[in-house]
Amino acid sequence: MLEGLTRADLAFRAEEAELEELFRTAWRATLRVMLPDPSTLRPEVERSIRLSNAALDLLLFDFLNELLYYKDAEGLLLDLGRLCVGGAAGGYLLEAEACGQAADPARHELGADVKAVTLHRLAVERTPRGWQATVVLDV
Repeated sequence: MLEGLTRADLAFRAEEAELEELFRTAWRATLRVMLPDPSTLRPEVERSIRLSNAALDLLLFDFLNELLYYKDAEGLLLDLGRLCVGGAAGGYLLEAEACGQAADPARHELGADVKAVTLHRLAVERTPRGWQATVVLDV
C-alpha cells in the first residue's frame, strides 16, 4: 500500500472588500504556488481575457483556469494588470489584461505545477466585510 507519496490538492481562502480584488488575490495565491516571487516576472507579453458566466463562483473558476491555460499551452506565467468584474445580462462579466513572460528556471524560482482549479468546495460569497472565495487547486 502506498500512502503519502504525493500532495494532490492545495486549498486557500481569499478575503477582500471588493470583488475585483478578490479575483486578483485568488490569482495571486495561485500564481505564488507556481512562482513564489511573482515580482521576478517581466512584462514581455500581454494577453486579454474576457469571460462571462451566470454564476460568480464559476466565473472565478473559468478565470483562474484561463490563466493556467496560458501556462500550459504557451509556457507563460502572467500577472494581472487591469481587471474588471461586474454584472452583465444573465450573470457576470470579467475583463482583464495580464502580462508576464515565459517560465524560465534560470530566471525564476519555480514552485509546484498547478494543473487545474477544481470545483471541489469552490465558493464565492458575500460577507459583512466584502467577499470571500474558497479555491482548491490540483497540483
